[in-house]
Amino acid sequence: MSQPHIDPPYVAADDRYESMQYRHVGRSGLKLPAISLGLWHNFGDDTPLATQRAVLRRAFDLGVTHFDLANNYGPPYGSAEKNFGRILSEDFAGYRDELIISSKAGWDMWPGPYGFGGSRKYLLSSLDQSLQRMGLDYVDIFYSHRPDHDTPLEETAGALVSAVEQGKALHVGISSYTPEGTATMASLLEKAGVPLLIHQPSYSMVNRWIEDGLLDTLEQVGAGAIAFSPLAQGMLTDKYLNGIPDGSRATQGKSLNPDWFTDEHVGELNALNDIASSRGQSLAQLALSWALRDPRVTSVLVGASSVQQLENNIGALQNLDFSDDELSRIDQHAKDFGINLWDI
Repeated sequence: MSQPHIDPPYVAADDRYESMQYRHVGRSGLKLPAISLGLWHNFGDDTPLATQRAVLRRAFDLGVTHFDLANNYGPPYGSAEKNFGRILSEDFAGYRDELIISSKAGWDMWPGPYGFGGSRKYLLSSLDQSLQRMGLDYVDIFYSHRPDHDTPLEETAGALVSAVEQGKALHVGISSYTPEGTATMASLLEKAGVPLLIHQPSYSMVNRWIEDGLLDTLEQVGAGAIAFSPLAQGMLTDKYLNGIPDGSRATQGKSLNPDWFTDEHVGELNALNDIASSRGQSLAQLALSWALRDPRVTSVLVGASSVQQLENNIGALQNLDFSDDELSRIDQHAKDFGINLWDI
């Protein structure tokens, strides 16, 4: 009788820190990799665990030390944290102190009035659940995932402070807050002795809202920025240069609206792709390296459905330099497409 195949235990690559770039988060002592791995998509129960494990292992072998989650990542809600927790315990338990693990609460998670928003009740109970799903005593960063206009900022800030004081989070951050809301939150946290570490906004070549004040605010308060959706939910890849292919995310009713692919927008994407080709990059690599051109952007978050996709994205780090002419040409086509779904 043949013996069942058993994969050998994971051992991280010895050279994992040789090629990745690390940047300070604002004026803090913490550094993040220039490219971090987001688990928004591809880590729920609709993706084989073996695929998830392969992507996470390869990411760490390439120096990606930051894994970004949220309570409702999946599907179903909570499954990304649960799956990540399993892989963490089986593969990365011995590397915990080399990892930055973040989670968030703010968007809907469970039914009723206490399962969404910015209230103290929701944020702290959600954090407890996230820690349980991942099998952790603490996260490195805990975010208020969205501004909640029905909850006083003082209450949300107080909940973030409590997370740190209780030892359940080392640092706190916010996501999708306006420049004004960011400044207020930073002030409230500072008064409590818990600095605002980081802001996670959507940002890409076709969604440039953070350039209109937010980056300046973050610089003033000493916080870093980590951009999510730097590929505009997949628009800034070569997949959509000829329109919408069958089976793509734009056909699945998720976060990529097929109405965004107007003739004008597709023309701009192709022009940007031509610039990428002249730099020896794919469109996705151009988009990532461009988002990192400003030193105030600490890191960009990429998703990955395969090891190959992950490797291609990290390849953007091989060419981060831009000439003035290249930036000028990009600005001619990198226009706001009206795709900021998180502007609330």
